[in-house]
Amino acid sequence: MINRAVPEAPLNVREYARLAQEALDPGAHSYFTGGAGDEWTLRRNEEAFERLVLRPRVLVDVGDVTAETELLGHTLSLPVLVAPTAMLRVAHPDGEPGVARAAAAAGTVYTLSTLATASPAEIAAAAPAGQRWFQLYCFRDRGLNLAVIDDVVEAGFTAIVLTVDVPYLGRREGDLRTGFVLPEGTYIPAFAAIAGDRGAPTPAEVIGLLDPTLTWRDVEQLAEASPVPVLVKGILSPEDARLAVDHGAAAVIVSNHGGRQLDGVPASLEALPDVVEAVGDATPVLVDGGVRRGVDVVKALALGASATLVGRPVVWGLAARGEEGVRHVLELLRDEVRLALALAGCPTPADVTPAHVGRVA
Repeated sequence: MINRAVPEAPLNVREYARLAQEALDPGAHSYFTGGAGDEWTLRRNEEAFERLVLRPRVLVDVGDVTAETELLGHTLSLPVLVAPTAMLRVAHPDGEPGVARAAAAAGTVYTLSTLATASPAEIAAAAPAGQRWFQLYCFRDRGLNLAVIDDVVEAGFTAIVLTVDVPYLGRREGDLRTGFVLPEGTYIPAFAAIAGDRGAPTPAEVIGLLDPTLTWRDVEQLAEASPVPVLVKGILSPEDARLAVDHGAAAVIVSNHGGRQLDGVPASLEALPDVVEAVGDATPVLVDGGVRRGVDVVKALALGASATLVGRPVVWGLAARGEEGVRHVLELLRDEVRLALALAGCPTPADVTPAHVGRVA
């Protein structure tokens, strides 16, 4: 009789998703995994990858394959960054510091949310050698926004990711159904600095502090005032992509906020090619939403993305196994990317071209 060893750790991102559902209470699980409205866009983000096929080239020398890539002066071990996700200590006590350490260990960028349950200084202390960006929501107090930038730059953050698709909170019915509020004692430094101690806020109360009057002029002023590059996140149209670059963005992130804002918009992957064409080769274009496998990353590269970001897979790893789970999720993706590159006949991410992908009905 053959003795087959059972793997002790999950083998892929989806297995982590199942473990996370077991670990999280219904309200927290809905908050982190749910979407807006009928969740059509949420589903479409993943389904878009299924409508693409890879077109491998054979008899290419792939004796030395790497997933490493260059992005805005960073050398990354894989073309996958950690997307900004709010309130990670709700998922696991390791929270944002644990995720930052895991990203540093994996050799990629960690993006801290404005609505994090840890301060920029905590992240700098937790992963001093890690590459870190800061995701900025603009508050109604414009002076506070500039003060936040000063603080994060002083803490060693090297880029600002301005999220522009949340003038108001999308209708996330899962949160309403479960009555989700933050657990008592949850501390969001940015929220507390503005609102004071109000107890456990709802996501809507937190988003209510943001400025719904933001315009492209504000983006331009922010880019001019920032000593580090500003990326604009939440782009779905080529027109907005061009405006972002015209107003000072160093890069754009094609994103529908994980299907959590306006339901019925296209999958991020579907919007990607037109955005890439609109901004040209000089401006990096990143994409998030629906990435679950290394082959998904390679498909995004073939459509012109410089890199991808992942949010939910990181939360799943964190909820299931803390910092170690996040590190493992990123390692799984890195190994899958490397193998997909090799089997597609691409020694590096830079070798992936539009010819390496095709569409199916």
